[in-house]
Amino acid sequence: MTLFFFFIFFVYGGVHVYAFLKARQAFGFGWGAGIAVALFMAFMIVAMFLIRSLERHEFELTARTLSWVAYLWMAVIFYFFCNSLLLDLVNLALRIPEWFRSQAPHLLRIPPRLSFALSLSLSALICVYGYFEAQNIRTERIVFETDRLPHGTDKVTIAQISDVHLGLIIRCDRLVSILEVVKAAKPDIFVVTGDLVDAQINHLPGLRELLQEIQAPYGKFAITGNHEYYAGLDKALEFLHHSGLTVLRGESRDLGVIQIAGVDDRAAIQTKVGTPAPDRVALAGTDRSKKFVLFLKHQPHPDADAIGMYDLMLSGHTHKGQIWPFTYFSRRAHPLHAGRYDVGKGSVVYTSRGTGTWGPPIRFLASPEVTVIEVVRKKPA
Repeated sequence: MTLFFFFIFFVYGGVHVYAFLKARQAFGFGWGAGIAVALFMAFMIVAMFLIRSLERHEFELTARTLSWVAYLWMAVIFYFFCNSLLLDLVNLALRIPEWFRSQAPHLLRIPPRLSFALSLSLSALICVYGYFEAQNIRTERIVFETDRLPHGTDKVTIAQISDVHLGLIIRCDRLVSILEVVKAAKPDIFVVTGDLVDAQINHLPGLRELLQEIQAPYGKFAITGNHEYYAGLDKALEFLHHSGLTVLRGESRDLGVIQIAGVDDRAAIQTKVGTPAPDRVALAGTDRSKKFVLFLKHQPHPDADAIGMYDLMLSGHTHKGQIWPFTYFSRRAHPLHAGRYDVGKGSVVYTSRGTGTWGPPIRFLASPEVTVIEVVRKKPA
């Protein structure tokens, strides 16, 4: 949480200061307009905390409205900053010849007002595109071969969703779209690898019933992500259980066709709720020599001493950065960033790009996914 406060007040605040200076340079407004712009930007900075307070005190409609405004603004101002900084670098490059030759010809430069207009227009276009990309849910299909399916079972289909972030912005319509993709896969097993809910879950009418409609003969399972802890673990677990999901918290189950295990997210330590079981403890009840082992862990950081105890670990959390170029920062924090990774001893980690959005309701170059895993019988050589 300390890191979040640092980001809001220093990083996010710094972006606003830069944007304010660019606006003043472009339009040369006076004190009155300057104060009005500064107050609006200050309000947008503290809106992240105001939203939480409004929702907590049952002002849901106001909180939802402010969420849309504040988080869309967050995306616009971020891309304005990136675009404007790029144009600043272009202008800087155009001045280089003047530094080396006193008689260098005057080169064309992008004037402040045009730079501001170009930056803002491109930012708006990216955000419009990103809004629709966030709703374009893709199906990622993966096939795993194994010789450990029981006799008479040639294929087990697993559908994974992750990082949906049901709350003030992601509501019924989006969940319906997500679950239509899940239903089309006709899964034998349905799993949610954390962050099904966001920090605000006081009012989620009808969403549990939608999740209850998913049919999966061998079971529907979930694990906690970091946002289940931010939302309040007891409330989040109640929502998960009433949605028809079995929550795996450092334990395993034998489903007959495969074995499955799951662990709590390490945000339990950060929020002082508890200590998640190590991977090897959660997997202690499984036997990979007999059956295919599926392991659920929200953040894609496998414990070294548990590698080899499972065939496939399903994770999420990274969103693949959600909005480029955050992709590069996310990859540094989470090397198993998105997609399939062979981690040794026959174990594989698959990290989902996520199915919903956190914060700004947009995705840019990181489309959402429902992952469909087919565990099939290995064909004889």
